[in-house]
Amino acid sequence: MVPVPTPEWKRPALASVYAISKYVQESLTLSLAPAYGMEGVALRLWNAYGPGQALSNPYTGVLAIFASRLHNGQPPMIFEDGEQRRDFVHVEDVAQAFLLALEHEKASGGVYNVGSGRDRTVTEVAELLSEAMNRSMKPEITCKARLGDIRHCIADISKIQQELGYAPRKDFSEWARRTGQMGCKAGGNGPRL
Repeated sequence: MVPVPTPEWKRPALASVYAISKYVQESLTLSLAPAYGMEGVALRLWNAYGPGQALSNPYTGVLAIFASRLHNGQPPMIFEDGEQRRDFVHVEDVAQAFLLALEHEKASGGVYNVGSGRDRTVTEVAELLSEAMNRSMKPEITCKARLGDIRHCIADISKIQQELGYAPRKDFSEWARRTGQMGCKAGGNGPRL
């Protein structure tokens, strides 16, 4: 089987409180905005990253977890087999999507995925981050699954591209390389990239 990107029309599989809360907020926006004479758009952001990101923040996700372990001299720990795939989108591309949603007349009432259009394995992400932080550590693959984890989480961005003209420009590997050249900056509570 080959993993495929998730389109906006796919029926949600709400397996966590986090997923339910995001879906409810989206539904409220799209239902209540027109009822009060406003316009609403739902942007579904994939894994956002960028400059100044506090990797000590647990809501940063896998980047925070990997960076914390690397910062403490431990290899990134990967569940399953490391071949699960994710889409990471740069904050500048996210900002572009927000501007398009605000300015484009077709956006109102729509639901749009915001991703990079490129997926990577979790192992590849760990290796790129390790290089960026000037660490030579291979990730530790546990081969254990975690309850509620999604095997592949890839954005189908064709709708936002076609309807709003979205064109992601930033690449995760280039960000990691540049971050490595600048060095990892210590933040108040841990590493910042």
